[in-house]
Amino acid sequence: MTSRERFLAACRCELLPRPPVWLMRQAGRYLPEYRAIKQRYDFHTLVRTPELATEITLLPVQRFAFDAAIVFSDILVLPEAMGQGYHFLESGGIAMDFVLQTPAQINALRTDSIRERLEHTAQTLRLTRAALGTRTALLGFAGTPWTLATYMLGGAPATLAFADAHAGAFAGLMEKLTTALIDYLQMQIENGADALQLFDSWAALCPDADYYRHSLSWVEYVLAALPRQTPLILFAKGMSHHSRSLAATGAHVLSLDWTRPLSEIRRLAGPDTALQGNLDPALLEESSPENTRNATHAILADMAHHPGHIFNLGHGIRPNAKIENIEIMLDVIRSYERV
Repeated sequence: MTSRERFLAACRCELLPRPPVWLMRQAGRYLPEYRAIKQRYDFHTLVRTPELATEITLLPVQRFAFDAAIVFSDILVLPEAMGQGYHFLESGGIAMDFVLQTPAQINALRTDSIRERLEHTAQTLRLTRAALGTRTALLGFAGTPWTLATYMLGGAPATLAFADAHAGAFAGLMEKLTTALIDYLQMQIENGADALQLFDSWAALCPDADYYRHSLSWVEYVLAALPRQTPLILFAKGMSHHSRSLAATGAHVLSLDWTRPLSEIRRLAGPDTALQGNLDPALLEESSPENTRNATHAILADMAHHPGHIFNLGHGIRPNAKIENIEIMLDVIRSYERV
């Protein structure tokens, strides 16, 4: 079984001798190869240049032989394609070029020609697919409508206030984001993505009582519009207590943070949804490799009798992650066999 086949089998909740593995935010500042490229080009140039984006996408696979590669891009390329650009702050972090404050600004956002404006992502997927062949799965990704709206409206408090004050305009924004998102994700499938991941990174900033209305209802709409045979991974940071509702969206895989054991989530989500996770990224930054080894083994043992597990971090890999800890983690996973 190839790495690609192993990854897709896990997405479909099949029990495998060992779980496939990839890391969220695979190509980043923890890799010296990426840092060398980043010294020569700014982020926007890297994303918009398919040859460079492909090179970066392949870096973690070339170094660690992961079972899947995730295309190098950013969730904010979609709002940018709709007419609201983004930039990086000198103090760190990311922000929109302007904040949506009026219904008129929302009306001005475009949902036509999304594919043309994001053709560079399509080209990156095609180039990466050709380079990977069939040995490694290729993942596309995007942000959920709620998370994108949170960026576009200036943060969760402003987003919730806008939704209350301008309910019709907020619904219009979510409809536009959903329309654009479906088109963008379909484009990724058509250009070589084996699976897709939706990031609801700001899910925990939405009050529990409003979470279905503001986020999951739109996620359901997106999933229903996509081909069922393409696995879709849903990551809602800080929302493991909503696992039953997350699974009910129709997502094939739930990606979980490190706050609860996966076996506990399995009982909430049911047997038909695969689980991804959930090593604490901070463990990869520690000086004690034994902690990484023990934590990795504990997750594997916890899921030993449960089908459909993709090993991953509970959130994105961080700049201070140590290469030797990643190698130890992978050694434990690859030497592990379910009994």
